[in-house]
Amino acid sequence: MSVTSSTQPLGLWAVAAGGAVGTAARAGLVWLLPAQAGGLPATVFAVNVVGALALGWLVGRWERRAGGPAWQLPFFATGLFGSFTTFSTLALDLVGLAGPRPAMALAYALASVAVGWGAAAAGWSLGRGRA
Repeated sequence: MSVTSSTQPLGLWAVAAGGAVGTAARAGLVWLLPAQAGGLPATVFAVNVVGALALGWLVGRWERRAGGPAWQLPFFATGLFGSFTTFSTLALDLVGLAGPRPAMALAYALASVAVGWGAAAAGWSLGRGRA
């Protein structure tokens, strides 16, 4: 089963349900902890890092356990964590920062990729039981 898609009806419903939960969680956090105008969008950064860590852990655990129920990976990986993390908001924040603060925009972009990758790798290692 693929982490990125599912063509079975159960998988599609699982992605939709997980997506609703993940999107609501992210939107709620961004609403509760908004970025200051011209400032670093710390909430989006934290959401993306936590989501990458959680997704890495899930995939590592899934590999270690050799699978699980057919709905589980589409719900959590593609649905919940795919919608909780957000590339589009990251990109929009970068556009907003690039005009007035190009150095901050570049640092934010690089940190998002580096820390996100590190979090996903750490999560995967923890999920595989290699901590």
